[in-house]
Amino acid sequence: MAKFKKVLVVDDSDLDRLTLAKIFEKNGYQVLTASDGPEGVEMAKAQKPDCVFMDVVMPTQSGFEATRTIRTDPATKHIPVVICTTKGLKTDDMWGRRQGASDYLVKPINEKAVLAAIAKLESA
Repeated sequence: MAKFKKVLVVDDSDLDRLTLAKIFEKNGYQVLTASDGPEGVEMAKAQKPDCVFMDVVMPTQSGFEATRTIRTDPATKHIPVVICTTKGLKTDDMWGRRQGASDYLVKPINEKAVLAAIAKLESA
């Protein structure tokens, strides 16, 4: 599969959004950002990113709910979602994958892990 061009980062933390955006930008990706679940879902529908990096603990709608919405909507179900969160329990990982997540990363954000996750998706 070809290298992704456009990545959507959904996180209510300005610092985490900026950190992920910088990682992707310096590695040649176009970055879109959203600050909560509903905005992320709408942006995924409108912008059709190649993948989404999704926080879980957010106001209004959790990242689990937003992931499920993206992965079950016919317009966006092809877009892989990587959950990137502080929720590090095995049950959280399992629940995230049941919602349709392709991968699950635990914060703090690690550039090598982020790039490995996107590389795995690109080669799928």
